[in-house]
Amino acid sequence: MTTLTSTNGKPRNPRAPKIVIDADHLAHIEGLAEGAMQRNPDLADRLLDEIGRARIVPSGKMPPDVVSIGNVVTYRDETTGQEKSVSLVYPEDADIDRQRVSVMTPIGVALLGLKEGATFFWNTRGNERRTLTVVRVAPADDAKA
Repeated sequence: MTTLTSTNGKPRNPRAPKIVIDADHLAHIEGLAEGAMQRNPDLADRLLDEIGRARIVPSGKMPPDVVSIGNVVTYRDETTGQEKSVSLVYPEDADIDRQRVSVMTPIGVALLGLKEGATFFWNTRGNERRTLTVVRVAPADDAKA
């Protein structure tokens, strides 16, 4: 059996959920990851790994139930059963008080490109492993519908 590894040599989950990234956001996200290599190499490496395994699609073909920049995503923590809704944004638009989470955070990287119903592992900043499930994805204007 072959174990997949990321570029930093850490084991990679061979059953990681499939992800899709909007082609219009790709260059900006790649630039953010490359710029973070000095400040936060583990996070940057994880984001680049996610980009590397993603299916890149034109904006017009982006499925509406997939998490992208600007979407509101509701996810459930399978340990606590609690649900939380956040908007996935670029770092310059992040504001935790308004539930606007940067794509350059561990949860932002974990959510990017996931489809409703996807379950994934997420390591908190405190290095605690959690299992989360994407419950709903909506455009920012439809979030309160």
